Amino acid sequence: MRILVVDDSLNWREAVCSTLRQHRDLIVICESSDGLDAVLKSEELQPDLILLDIGLPKLNGLEAARQIRKVAPCSRILFLSSYDYPELLCEALNIGARGFVVKSRAACDLLSAVRAVLRDEQFVSSVFLPADPAKPTPA
Repeated sequence: MRILVVDDSLNWREAVCSTLRQHRDLIVICESSDGLDAVLKSEELQPDLILLDIGLPKLNGLEAARQIRKVAPCSRILFLSSYDYPELLCEALNIGARGFVVKSRAACDLLSAVRAVLRDEQFVSSVFLPADPAKPTPA
């Protein structure tokens, strides 16, 4: 699976790419640091999956995703963001993203999210899910 990783933090991109490169079937074909370049690279490369931050320079991730849907309609979008606002999750999914991983949960969620989205399933970090009422709350 061919993946484009888009984040303005070099350290974060390197960490994500390093994690992905440990799996032979996941190929990072390009990295980008801003939303406008992400749109251009998506159109040119037509990746299977785009890992996209929301807080990007030149064009924020949500607007980039809207444009990517037009120029690379077969590419799946998975947001990786520091933000855990339910409103952003709703907007991301309404745009057509297949998943949303909160960066604070990336160590646990990233690979599961990538695999789910590549299977055409939806994935959202557990911070967005309601608490399980069957589980007892610690006193």
